[in-house]
Amino acid sequence: MGGWQKTESLMKILVVDDEKLLVKGIKFNLENEGYTVDACYDGETAVTMAREGNYDLIILDLMMPKKDGLEACQEIRSFSTVPIIMLTARSEDADMLMGFESGADDYVTKPFNILALKARIRALLRRASIAAARRCRGKERHDKPRASPWTSQALRDEERRGGRAYDEGV
Repeated sequence: MGGWQKTESLMKILVVDDEKLLVKGIKFNLENEGYTVDACYDGETAVTMAREGNYDLIILDLMMPKKDGLEACQEIRSFSTVPIIMLTARSEDADMLMGFESGADDYVTKPFNILALKARIRALLRRASIAAARRCRGKERHDKPRASPWTSQALRDEERRGGRAYDEGV
């Protein structure tokens, strides 16, 4: 693809969960995939790190001290569109819906398969990269307008008619 796409070794992920052993396992697995991984253990720190860290993706637990995952997700959404995966023991449909309503992009329940989590991460990062590339291309189009030959011909025809647009129905 183009030069806009980051490689996994440049992708930066924040893992937030109060279960330190779980964070250690996720961090180990993601670093083995080539990601740069930061970790914290409460929602308040997660918001601060998200604001300062320029992350490509955040994995966020729901039940944490200081600020729960829903509050943290909503606050992060107020300043960032970073993809967020909720990773939680809460498996009720209502909890999942609350996660999505709070701004989560995906919702994974514990216990989980690490291979499935890594696949979800890749999918979200791929979609985010594609969206960023489209925004970048769109900006380039607005910065440097390019007229097609058809547009140029239509403008020349309009000039010949004294600035009046041609209406076939008249």
